Amino acid sequence: MTIEQATALAPAERALKLIGGDLSEKSLRLHLEGLTGVDAVGLEARAAALATRSIKTTSKAWALDRVIELIDLTTLEGADTPGKVRSLVAKAMTPDPSDLSTPRVAAVCVYGDRVAFAVEALGAAGGESGIHVAAVATAFPSGRASLPVKLADTKDAVAAGADEIDMVIDRGAFLSGRYGLVFDQIVAVKEACRRPDDTSAHLKVILETGELNTYDNVRRASWLAILAGADFIKTSTGKVSPAATLPVTLLMLQVVGDWYRLGVGASGGANGGERIGVKPAGGIRTSKDAIKYLVTVAETVGEEWLRPSLFRFGASSLLNDVLLQRQKLTTGHYSGPDYVTVD
Repeated sequence: MTIEQATALAPAERALKLIGGDLSEKSLRLHLEGLTGVDAVGLEARAAALATRSIKTTSKAWALDRVIELIDLTTLEGADTPGKVRSLVAKAMTPDPSDLSTPRVAAVCVYGDRVAFAVEALGAAGGESGIHVAAVATAFPSGRASLPVKLADTKDAVAAGADEIDMVIDRGAFLSGRYGLVFDQIVAVKEACRRPDDTSAHLKVILETGELNTYDNVRRASWLAILAGADFIKTSTGKVSPAATLPVTLLMLQVVGDWYRLGVGASGGANGGERIGVKPAGGIRTSKDAIKYLVTVAETVGEEWLRPSLFRFGASSLLNDVLLQRQKLTTGHYSGPDYVTVD
């Protein structure tokens, strides 16, 4: 099998290539529970070490711009109005009206019934703006709904113009060991992301890591989501504490790195070197914290992942602090290399 053939496989076929046998509950459990256990002490020590790295001033200018380019600017409140969504889009389009060299964010993220307002607000710029519209779906944030309801939620958002779907897994099913149910639901939602022209909205799968209790569960859930066809794995809804943490994000980056390496240079590999994105969301509020994540990405999976198609920040307030820090820099706008230079 060639790399091209491997990457073209449907999720179920890719999973079969990796785990062998069939996709029964038993086979999934044997594979996921057979994964190497996470060295929690080592993981946290590595994350702490990466968090202490400093970056040079010129690289900081570049890093702040890159953080902006990686943000999913988010409003996910019950009181969201069409006017609030339009204001969010305006900020996404022009983050700093006093400095038009400021880059735009990657996406705006809203509830499914607010998608049409976001699409409308992007206006004539449309896809040329470079800003995607992401919608949370599948009974976000709890995930407590029947599969038909989850699929209808997804299809409605895609029909309204969503470029990306952020779904939540059924944590109750996962924690009960019903891995097959979680797998099947992700596969079904992935199919619901398909448009009539046979293109698809990208699927981000939210693990809600704060409810998974252990690093081993985070690793298993990450693998399960990727096997089922996730384009991104995402830490959190932002509605549960703890939300994103550096150790958890590091672990998820290690998983996508392992998945990528499975297919490098190997005909018949399970995935042919497929790159999966990672999105930490919730609780990342300062540029200082965001830069720690950039360093972690660069040091774990490499600079290739420091692009909107492979890494995002889910945030509502982070942009404000990044703009403030950007204004404070005296070096001006920096167009540097696609890597954070670490001292």
